[in-house]
Amino acid sequence: MEKPAKIAPAKGKLGVLLPGMGAVSTTLMAGVELVRKGKAQPIGSLTQLGTIRLGKRTDNNSPLIKKFVPLADLNDLVFGSWDLFKDDAYQAAEKAGVLNYQDLEKVKPFLKTIKPMKAAFDREYVKRLDGTYVKKAKNKYELALQLKDDIENFRKTRRVSRLVTCWCASTEVFIKPEGVHSTPEKFVEGMKKNDPAIAPSMLYAWACVTSGVPFANGAPNLTVDIPAIQKLALDHNVAISGKDFKTGQTLMKTVLAPAFKARMLGLDGWYSTNILGNRDGEVLDDPGSFKTKEESKLGALEYILQPQLYPDLYKKMYHKVRINYYPPRGDNKEGWDNIDIFGWLRYPMQIKVDFLCRDSILAAPIVLDLVMFMDLAQRAGFRGIQEWLSFYFKSPMAGEGLYPEHDLFIQSMKLKNTLRWMMGEDLITHLGQEYYD
Repeated sequence: MEKPAKIAPAKGKLGVLLPGMGAVSTTLMAGVELVRKGKAQPIGSLTQLGTIRLGKRTDNNSPLIKKFVPLADLNDLVFGSWDLFKDDAYQAAEKAGVLNYQDLEKVKPFLKTIKPMKAAFDREYVKRLDGTYVKKAKNKYELALQLKDDIENFRKTRRVSRLVTCWCASTEVFIKPEGVHSTPEKFVEGMKKNDPAIAPSMLYAWACVTSGVPFANGAPNLTVDIPAIQKLALDHNVAISGKDFKTGQTLMKTVLAPAFKARMLGLDGWYSTNILGNRDGEVLDDPGSFKTKEESKLGALEYILQPQLYPDLYKKMYHKVRINYYPPRGDNKEGWDNIDIFGWLRYPMQIKVDFLCRDSILAAPIVLDLVMFMDLAQRAGFRGIQEWLSFYFKSPMAGEGLYPEHDLFIQSMKLKNTLRWMMGEDLITHLGQEYYD
């Protein structure tokens, strides 16, 4: 396998555009600035703390990933955002309530400088929010052109040499793929006709991809996983990835389910429920938005356990997911899992998981890694779906005719082997026979 074409160097500033300046975006911005000032560590970030083994185990060669591949430097990140409220990043972070007063005060001057651009927002798609800082236009096409203008203005005024967009806004209502999503031409026609199957997130995706800006989708919306945007990504040589950040409960699923399958343990049922009280929880209290999230969270087990291959173990599996809005919890989500498994001679066993997690604390380093890796992919000449970044998503995208890989450990190996391949290093198979021959 040949290594790809030469990777362009990470010269100049990297603009990071984040639709949605809420809990996740502001936690990322504040965290990056705290790290840059030497007041915190980038815990949870593979690009900043992770290592990669090269060659044999006996070579003891495991450099930091950021020293192995030419990633952007943290000091070169410049943040921008769109939001439906006028609050600057400091005010938004205060309202999100993720970070404590002491941490926010350390980066207050920096956060105060980040003011959002007006959002392309439609309450039909996020029914629990009502924006006051939104764009106006005669149709969706005009809105998308305004977003393209925003991108170019940001590029010029902030003097960035490259851009990456990562969707950090709320979950939109459930939409099924329709004819309007099938080709770039039909999509543009649909925007001009205000087709209801075209959600605001798709306008951002279209604006970014046609502006040459890679786009990662952190929510379960139907956004870049439609043929029209995928075709445009190929035509414009732009990297895309998604969808839905893999943070709490689904992270646990993609760790535990592979263990059951590896040991050929059966599964009767898996009941998952969550309580959270942030804006995400409020949005998901709407049945339409919850349906989008539910589809995303339900998929992992089917793909990992492959009931069609192991009908005796998984064919009758019952999988239920609930999300409950509970304001007192804020961003501190609690995910309960009751797992009914069975073993030898079909004797039943149970596993209970109670994950008291912090949603945005888990999501922020994912956004940072996606920004870094999407920029790397773009500079390496990769275009279209970046399946090697499945590690970060609940519903990873895959090429037509391929099933997505959900097993966290396979995803991790895929990611690191892609980096090795990119840099012309030998792939690691973990066969290990060479040590014993």
